Amino acid sequence: MKIVSRNEELLRDALSRIPQSSSRTSLSSSNKLIRFEDISAAAFKIQCGVQKTPCMYSRLSKQYGMDIYLKKEFLQYTGSVKERGVLYLLTSLPQDQQRKGVIVASDSNFSMAVAYHASELRIPVFVIMSTSTSPARVKMCREYGAMVISYGTTAKDSQTHARRLAQENGYLYLEEEDSAVYLSGLGTVGLEVYEQVPKLDAVIFPAGGHCGLLAGSAAALKHLNPHISIIGVESESFPVLQQSLKAGHPTEDQACSNHHFYGDVSGLCFGSNSLQLTGKLVDKVVAVREEDILISMLRLLEYERATVDAEGAIGLAALVAGKLPELKGKRVAIVICSGNLELHLLQQCIARALTLDNRVCRFSLVLSDCPGDISKLLEILAREEARVLDIKQERTFVTSELFTVEVTCTVETRDKIHAAQLRNALLERYPTAAWTER
Repeated sequence: MKIVSRNEELLRDALSRIPQSSSRTSLSSSNKLIRFEDISAAAFKIQCGVQKTPCMYSRLSKQYGMDIYLKKEFLQYTGSVKERGVLYLLTSLPQDQQRKGVIVASDSNFSMAVAYHASELRIPVFVIMSTSTSPARVKMCREYGAMVISYGTTAKDSQTHARRLAQENGYLYLEEEDSAVYLSGLGTVGLEVYEQVPKLDAVIFPAGGHCGLLAGSAAALKHLNPHISIIGVESESFPVLQQSLKAGHPTEDQACSNHHFYGDVSGLCFGSNSLQLTGKLVDKVVAVREEDILISMLRLLEYERATVDAEGAIGLAALVAGKLPELKGKRVAIVICSGNLELHLLQQCIARALTLDNRVCRFSLVLSDCPGDISKLLEILAREEARVLDIKQERTFVTSELFTVEVTCTVETRDKIHAAQLRNALLERYPTAAWTER
């Protein structure tokens, strides 16, 4: 049975003016109309290969004044929503191409998903990574079953080598793009959210340059209920989607970061299909600061026991930053799409987030180097219920009077109010105390 609605007409109209680009050599022939039936077919085809992740009511709801439901896509096997699009893409390949194999050139979530699902489907898979790729990523990709080859010092070197190998050996070179097949796979998230949370008012997605999840899911949700508000969130440092929408075409000159903290949030806008669908079907795109993303990661870790990366936390960051006041009292779903943050980055991110959230504070003051002065300081900290994390004394390199000691103390506080109370108590006793700003 063919399902036709006004929203399907919107999809058709959104894609009718798309110029066919020849820059994508891997799946350019698949850039065609994305229909609701395509997304439904993708959901049926991939149902046994990916997790139907939970969309659960969050303890954060009371804090932000709305009913929040978290779609936990970071629980996929490779920790990313990209598995949905990748699996549908791989199962849609011709049998002869599946026998020859596929090749990718990056250390992104997309490549990890290709490595795992190609191996599960017994498709030969090769991943080319630059020599600067972290050993943990290389190890993980090999454990998924891919043949990993280190080549070149930059991503461009790896991509060039991968294209050459594909041409010489008949592999299909895959890169993340907005083909109808890939978008349909990603759009299955929208179907599941609609099924799992009745009477939804809004759904928040990560945006940025790689907005395939946003576009594909918007297509599904707007078909099912045109009144659901679809919101995309990207980083203020890399407003790729907003600038591309304003220009009316994918921008190619964005100064994007290669830092793994941002992941796909800072990627270039990779296709007209996603951009046109986003422009037609997405109600709002907002940008958030890095500080909001870090605090969002902290909230998810504390309240949901969820360890996610910047891409996974950026949807909640819009609520942390107060960018969506119109959602107060509404029923809102947030897609937590990725949880692939390297351990050393996780440690840095949480430490920084605690500081931004006024949960870890540092101050310094000068005391006379007499017995009992340090104990008096500790008594004040105990009375104010501040937990001492670290304390250092400096007697040699001080510019104050002789026989004095400079004390630097790092303490843990409950929140901003508690930190302010501690600061006032210290300044009352030690007027020259210096508080380290965030």
